[in-house]
Amino acid sequence: MNICTLLRIELGMKKGKFTEEHLLHSRTRKELVAIAKSENIPIDKVLRKIKYEIELHKLQSEFVNLQKWINKKKMRVAILFEGRDAAGKGGSIKRFKEHLNPRSSRVVALSKPTEVEKGQWYFRRYIKVLPNPGEIVFFDRSWYNRAVVEPVMDFCTKGEYEEFMRQVSEFEHLLYEDNLYLIKFWFSISKDEQKSRFESRLKNPLKQWKFSPVDMKGQELWDKYTHYKEQMFSRTHTNFSPWIIVKTNEKRQARLESMRFVLSQFDYEGKGESNITTLPDPNVIMRYNRSIVQIDI
Repeated sequence: MNICTLLRIELGMKKGKFTEEHLLHSRTRKELVAIAKSENIPIDKVLRKIKYEIELHKLQSEFVNLQKWINKKKMRVAILFEGRDAAGKGGSIKRFKEHLNPRSSRVVALSKPTEVEKGQWYFRRYIKVLPNPGEIVFFDRSWYNRAVVEPVMDFCTKGEYEEFMRQVSEFEHLLYEDNLYLIKFWFSISKDEQKSRFESRLKNPLKQWKFSPVDMKGQELWDKYTHYKEQMFSRTHTNFSPWIIVKTNEKRQARLESMRFVLSQFDYEGKGESNITTLPDPNVIMRYNRSIVQIDI
């Protein structure tokens, strides 16, 4: 579907704005924009959406090239998506993976541990789902559940929490030494935006499944989340495994910039073929130690 067709579909949905005659007799984006100006029809929002779709498509094509290269080089890449509820982790993963080969890419979203798993070393169940040679694995939450969600919700003891915090950097250093490439994203959202997204989920029957009793505690326990989040950053941000902060109040922007960041980390074959920049916006995405202002405190 070309750009003009997309634009016509979007504008055609604006009832009382563009007429059928306008849409039938325009063949280019330039013609539609000219009509909008002459008729005083607001199209800024539509144009922003079209621009987003174009950029997303190009970045996804870059990811196809990246995946081919990773598979060819037999690399192992794990990308962790962490953040408060409703920060946009799942939506971003969907866009990352949308056009990738499912044979060499996976999404891992583990449920709560079984009774057997509770008696095992905490990291064991995550080790079993780490990427194989030539594979990219996207973690929709990860072993860092024990760093924030579990202590906030009293799902673990203080001793279990402290043991995890002592071991996690050593665990990740072992992965680093074993040539597993690990990217750790923290999707940062403001309290007001989180509340707005919760309300939107409850109103949308297609998204109500995303809302859980744990989510309901998100606003109530905001400050407690902040405390454990900051503890996690200060104790687990390392040179070999840094935290990458993504500001996500603007969901579309967060998706694009997080994709750019991953692409910027590899010198893969075919890089830049889509003619789009793969350098992330430093105002949206940055290392934890360079993040002066946070929006989710």
